[in-house]
Amino acid sequence: MDPTTILARLTPHAIDPLVRKLFVTDGPVAEPVDRPVRISRLVSFTGEKPALTEPELHRLAAALVEQAAGGEDEDENGNQDVTRALARTLRALADIEMDDLDAVRLLPAEFAHRLCGTVPGVTRGLTHDGARLHGLLLDAAALHILHFFTRRSAYVARTLAEQTRTLAELIHGQATAGPLIPSPSPAPSPAASEDGTAQDADAAFEARYAHATATLHNHLTIYGIDLAHSPDSWPLDAAYLGLQCEPGPPEPDGGRPDGGDAAPQDTTGQDDPPLPAEQALSGRSRVLVRGVAGSGKTTLLQWLTVATARDELPDALAALRGRVPFLLPVRRFAREGLPSPGTFLSAVGHEDAAEAPAGWAERVLGSGRALLLIDGIDEAPESDREQVRRKLGEWTDRYPGNVWVVTSRPSAVPGHWLAGEGFSEVSLAPMSREDVAAFIQRWHRAAAQQSPADLGRLGHYERTLLNAVRITRDLGRLATNPLMCGLLCALHRDRRGYLPNGRKELYDAALSMLLERRDRERAMAATDGVELTRQPKIQLLQKLAHWMLVNGRSEMDRATAIDTLARHLPAIPDAARQGGPEDVFRHLLNRTGLLREPTPGTVDFVHRTFQDYLSARAVVQRHDFGLLLDHAHHDDWEDVIRMAVALARPDECAALLDGLLAPHSGVRAAEARHRKLLAAACLEHATELDPAVRARVRRFTRDMVRPGTPSAARALGWIGPIVLEMLPDPTQVPDSEAYLLAITATSIADDRAIDYLTALRGRAHHDVRAQLAGAWRRYDTARYAREIIAHLEPAELYFPVSDLEELHALRRLGGRPQLRISGPFTPDQLVEGIAPADGLTRLWLAYDLGVSVEWLSAFPKLDTLRIGRRIPPVTGVPDGIRVVQM
Repeated sequence: MDPTTILARLTPHAIDPLVRKLFVTDGPVAEPVDRPVRISRLVSFTGEKPALTEPELHRLAAALVEQAAGGEDEDENGNQDVTRALARTLRALADIEMDDLDAVRLLPAEFAHRLCGTVPGVTRGLTHDGARLHGLLLDAAALHILHFFTRRSAYVARTLAEQTRTLAELIHGQATAGPLIPSPSPAPSPAASEDGTAQDADAAFEARYAHATATLHNHLTIYGIDLAHSPDSWPLDAAYLGLQCEPGPPEPDGGRPDGGDAAPQDTTGQDDPPLPAEQALSGRSRVLVRGVAGSGKTTLLQWLTVATARDELPDALAALRGRVPFLLPVRRFAREGLPSPGTFLSAVGHEDAAEAPAGWAERVLGSGRALLLIDGIDEAPESDREQVRRKLGEWTDRYPGNVWVVTSRPSAVPGHWLAGEGFSEVSLAPMSREDVAAFIQRWHRAAAQQSPADLGRLGHYERTLLNAVRITRDLGRLATNPLMCGLLCALHRDRRGYLPNGRKELYDAALSMLLERRDRERAMAATDGVELTRQPKIQLLQKLAHWMLVNGRSEMDRATAIDTLARHLPAIPDAARQGGPEDVFRHLLNRTGLLREPTPGTVDFVHRTFQDYLSARAVVQRHDFGLLLDHAHHDDWEDVIRMAVALARPDECAALLDGLLAPHSGVRAAEARHRKLLAAACLEHATELDPAVRARVRRFTRDMVRPGTPSAARALGWIGPIVLEMLPDPTQVPDSEAYLLAITATSIADDRAIDYLTALRGRAHHDVRAQLAGAWRRYDTARYAREIIAHLEPAELYFPVSDLEELHALRRLGGRPQLRISGPFTPDQLVEGIAPADGLTRLWLAYDLGVSVEWLSAFPKLDTLRIGRRIPPVTGVPDGIRVVQM
């Protein structure tokens, strides 16, 4: 394949008429507009009556391939594969989150990269030459698409006049040289020379910045991994476990008063399946990622930063290639608010901040080349979050074309909080059983690589922990995120196979491991002149955590930390005689494993979970329960209050729960309801509690756990498994309420929910059956299949399968006529696993398998193929199968 020959064939005369067919010829195209227009509104192949049908789009792609081939058909099958791939890529114009002005700010090759990144794996099945041909055709089409945008809009042409002229010269002035060869440049003027010098300085700094940024963030703390031999952090690229994302909160309930109307039969209970984070983020230019503490939000942003800086992004995120990443932790700006672009680097303490060319960050944002990663909206004080939202709105308006990823704890901001600024939402999914197993195995492999003294026992530890997490309910509930999995692995090994039960015991054991045994196992002497036992360390760390809690901060100045220690040292003589407050502070920072210095002059805890736990210990020791009650309606105090209930004595626990139920001055009705539900959520943490208090909490919250809408039913999941004891008897309610109870019960990822759901499995109502079927992946596969799936009436119900274990479980049940593919499979796995083959009549692809679907011919009675809304159009559909694109 000769690229020069192919480029010579792709003349404007041949390509331009074809490209114009991709876009509507009326509406905004007929008249100039005064603002940018979303690309998805311009394409001609969407809507109820598309001007360009799917077969016509395929023929258009075939015409482009034929033009490049020059009528030669030496590789007819290969050209057909390229045609299918090109058609899928061009169809992504309807999905790319960009307007016409954003697009023309890009070079044609960059726009082609972003378009291709919207269709992950589109070239996976092509030969080397086929993939090159696809790239050449896409680059050529991108050039003409951008030129089309500049022609259709006076606004775009006026805004980017110079680029408009350049595109026109590329297409019309140099047609015979091929569409991607620029014309010779005239001699530069003095002003242009100065601009070139500035560009050279920017480019040189960006290269240094990329290297420094990748080095700075290429580490991942894995708590307790081989205390005797290894460092506390590991290379991110070696230790990173791919995270999965679920769809964000659904749109507000509409047209379904109190859940009484039947939901559409083909979607109820069938949530979009979790996707690898890179696929979930693909094609999104503005996204809010929600995740609970320890779920990996910061780790995800670190990985994006490092992979972008090193140009090692996967194909699904090809649209981010060439961007400049800025990782901005909100905790650093809790007092001053988000920094301006000119102070991005100095605000995060970047070592090269002083060397950045003047105005560099502003130019990066202004050219639409930045990747803005804003970590931890919940770290901003609740009263300041609205200001943060306004700032983000100003930035996205002022700097179009950039990519924004923002993270937050789930309850810190309401659903669709940034929807007005154009942000979509996803949530980090709890680790599946397969993820937990993979993490445990990787953790032990990493430990074994250090040649530790217990190398011979590591295999045994791995096997017993895998078994314990699988069969022990409390451990299974704890192992839902990377932080907790790492702690479980470390403690299990540290204690020779013994694990504490419950969250409180787990944190106590972790503190003992990190504070008391860490230096001893490393055989380290007190090189700083300070040697503290576990209890004084905990007391001093509690003082710092308590200061952060009271002041609404997750970071403090070094001077404030030393000041705080100085006030409390006289009351802790074991620490006071070791040295002054600066000596003790340095010891806590360097030797406990719980504090870190994110920037010179500041200190924070390595994870917010440890800060919350130590804060709760401090409050309980001070008997300062009034402080908790004054702030119980603030979302960032929820974990502190739950932990305080676990730590408090029975009488203190009772008083705290009664205080949550009682009226509180200045608290609104919605906040009062939240406080009562928090009391219910705390019940499972109370180790000893007066039965009268427990009954009182249930009485106050009984009516609150009878939701009236699906969104309210989902929201009850945060209370935890205790809500299962508070829900009404599902056998005594009508179908409409049974559906809502099913939503609440299936939102509890604890196998105790199965006991409640068995009372719903015999319902004939489609919504209830679909909700139960759709929750399968959250529970023990074999038990759920035996106790729930086997009893669901299969009529008009799609049964989801997300892994081989579920596929084989359905096979043992005799198969089902309608299946929903909700996870990664190969065609061979599906052909072998779906049995009997002639029993399958309908298939729903909710997960992009990235391959053609000729394999469906193995199922002789299959008549309908449904394609999920984020799945690109499929190819190779056998005759007789109807395709429904959702």
